[in-house]
Amino acid sequence: MRGPADRLLARVAGLDRARLAAVVGTALVATAAGLLLPGALAAAVDTVVAGRPSWREVSWLLLVGGAEIAADVVGGILTTRVTATASAWLRRTVADKLFALGTRSRLAEGDAISRLTGDCVGAGAIVTIVVQCGSMLIISTGAVVLLAVLDWHLALVFLGSIPFALLLARSHLRRTADDVLTYQRVSGELAARMVDAVAGLRTIAASGTADREAERVLRPLPKLRLAGQGLWRTQARMVWRAGLLTPAVELSVLAAAGFGVLEGRLSVGDVVATLGYVALGLGLVTQIPLLTTLSRARGCAERLAEVLDEPEPVPGKLSLLRGDGTIELRHVGVAGALAEIDLRIDGGTFVAVVGRSGSGKSALTGVLGGLLTPDEGQVLLDGRPLEQIRREELRAVVGYAFERPALLGATVADAVGYGSWAGESAVRSACRTAQVDEVVVRLPDGYRTPLTETPLSGGEAQRLGLARAIVHNPRVLIFDDATASLDTVTEAAVERALSDALPGRTRVVVTHRAGTAARADLVVWLEDGRIRAVAPHAALWQEPGYRGVFTEDDE
Repeated sequence: MRGPADRLLARVAGLDRARLAAVVGTALVATAAGLLLPGALAAAVDTVVAGRPSWREVSWLLLVGGAEIAADVVGGILTTRVTATASAWLRRTVADKLFALGTRSRLAEGDAISRLTGDCVGAGAIVTIVVQCGSMLIISTGAVVLLAVLDWHLALVFLGSIPFALLLARSHLRRTADDVLTYQRVSGELAARMVDAVAGLRTIAASGTADREAERVLRPLPKLRLAGQGLWRTQARMVWRAGLLTPAVELSVLAAAGFGVLEGRLSVGDVVATLGYVALGLGLVTQIPLLTTLSRARGCAERLAEVLDEPEPVPGKLSLLRGDGTIELRHVGVAGALAEIDLRIDGGTFVAVVGRSGSGKSALTGVLGGLLTPDEGQVLLDGRPLEQIRREELRAVVGYAFERPALLGATVADAVGYGSWAGESAVRSACRTAQVDEVVVRLPDGYRTPLTETPLSGGEAQRLGLARAIVHNPRVLIFDDATASLDTVTEAAVERALSDALPGRTRVVVTHRAGTAARADLVVWLEDGRIRAVAPHAALWQEPGYRGVFTEDDE
């Protein structure tokens, strides 16, 4: 019974049946020409040695050789097109699935990127790999048959090497399968950690934790090294064993052919053909690395199938979530980020989240707003578990802003209203609250200026991101280091405007500034993924460890 990965590969192979048939056809032509070539060469050699006119034999040799070259060229072009089409389909399918999963996906950003890039290409090459393996199997089998037709003694000698070749292939495939999958999984984990680190470069620099963060990012490297070393050792073992097997078989068959010449069973041309058939027959041994590629393609398909098999949220009726924006976390845990988090944020409270790099701040804000599903525990918004709230409903009441906002849309107005369908007046009002309206109106076409023609500083981009979070009048505002590029005066002005424009809203702000924490009603102090304290800034300032969270300039 085929598993999800095998079914996915079968579906990929059947995407373009016409082009697949053409690939198989060209492969068969190349295979047939390759098998005919040693015989054509032998006939030409015998004719020349005998001193007879050889134009017919030479013409046949050129025709067969030309057919093989032409089939290889056309086949290469076709397989490239098939691989590109399959990879593009896989990327589109996996991307659609990730969008459908939204924040429910358990994949980290870097891991998702790794699957969308490398794994889609690896699985998309399945047609090329299978056609190559099939062609080589046909060629090797055909070479043995033709060798038997030429002289059964030669075929018998050659067949003596088959058990050794099969043992070599079996050992190679068994040893590489686990290492290939481990290598892919650890690469995805490493990519996820790297993306997280790059996103927080400013925070890492400000907190002076670059060495500790580098250690965290590179922690999976030993596992990656072991898997890579396993692959190389297996590859090296296969190469030297194949290197010994190939000349041993060639010498044995040539010795048998020499006796055939002495006994008059074989001609000089037959010896030339024997060399060609032996080389073709041993092609299956020299192409054993294809088995590694096949194993890698299947491993890629397994990782993609894990994404495609994830259950999507069940659509339901959109209803207005009532409440004042109270958020409660009950024994929440996120692997590698948070542990045993119990927290209640009453509606309308301004909360600052502080902590050193790697303490779990972004994970906490992700859990609070439903962008990250915890591995354990429960998150409630106005008394309802987040997992029971539809994404559309959740986005209507929770506004998010990030340190590096991805501005999407054709114009500045589109970027601010993205996902909310807000009108022009609402967009302008949100920009005024975010203190960015004066910047936008000075652009050549104001709010209709194309984003591609809008030079923005880091602080201006952050303010547009803040406006996008504000524009749909949310009940809860979550800012994940979203004011880090603003000067303290502008940040204070944004906070005052928010209080005036959206009074009574729950606000959660990740910050590294003591001034911002001082203006908050409560401060959540995180340390190593756990809450160390929840209290006003003034009370916590007595703790040396708390003061050490902030930079000297902020103090």
